[in-house]
Amino acid sequence: MPSPPPATGYRAAFGADGYLVREAVLDAAECDRLRTSVETVSATVSEHARRPDAGPSATLGDGHRIQLSARTAIQWEWNEGSHAIRLLEPCDHLHPDLAALFDDPRLTDPVVDELGRAPAPFTSKLNFKRAAEGSEFPWHQDYPYWYTAIGDAAQDVITAIVFLDDAIAANGALRVLPGSHRDGPVRRDPADPTRFLTDPSALAVDTARTLEVPAGTVVWFGAFLVHCSSPNTSAGHRRALLPSWQPAGRERLQTFPYEFTRVEELP
Repeated sequence: MPSPPPATGYRAAFGADGYLVREAVLDAAECDRLRTSVETVSATVSEHARRPDAGPSATLGDGHRIQLSARTAIQWEWNEGSHAIRLLEPCDHLHPDLAALFDDPRLTDPVVDELGRAPAPFTSKLNFKRAAEGSEFPWHQDYPYWYTAIGDAAQDVITAIVFLDDAIAANGALRVLPGSHRDGPVRRDPADPTRFLTDPSALAVDTARTLEVPAGTVVWFGAFLVHCSSPNTSAGHRRALLPSWQPAGRERLQTFPYEFTRVEELP
């Protein structure tokens, strides 16, 4: 088996395109079970976050709301007055079905091919795009967000998106720029108040692909792939789980402090 790569150079994960798609990784019964699990998590976290002694809330530079509660960071939907959860990170401690994804060989086999044997958990996310309410996520790379905590080691992280619902253009299917991972950190958008999003003028957006895939599909990609998703304008939810791995022997993301000013070290 290959040894874990050093944290130097740009990872060329998953060939020319920078991502890997496999349909029918999970069957219908497994998707149904996970949908039930994530709705249980959503309800529990929402109730916990409304308690008088719940964790603190903050407004980010772009005006979006975040709250720390139940040992997770809750990103609330962007619409004023919305009580819908947009994203939870980390989430694997919230339900055993979510934690089990880190050890599922159907998910880890492609990761082992890239990172070496026994890849370690890095972080986990639960993404909701609620019917008619789920907001967009503009063009970005994962790398700048993680760089502020772990530096260059962020390039070795690989994420899987496990789609629990059919993903179509109308409900915010993932959009990717094939090959964008080969350029390393892409110039950030000077108009973005958070300083993390990718500058659209630096992108060949005419090459974008919309990955319309059925429930049970998994998409793997590395930290440099440029991707985005549109709002959910449909009548159905689009839910997904996102476990991320790193080479063996490394500590999880949540053990490191964020130094958000470090993003200014990037292009």
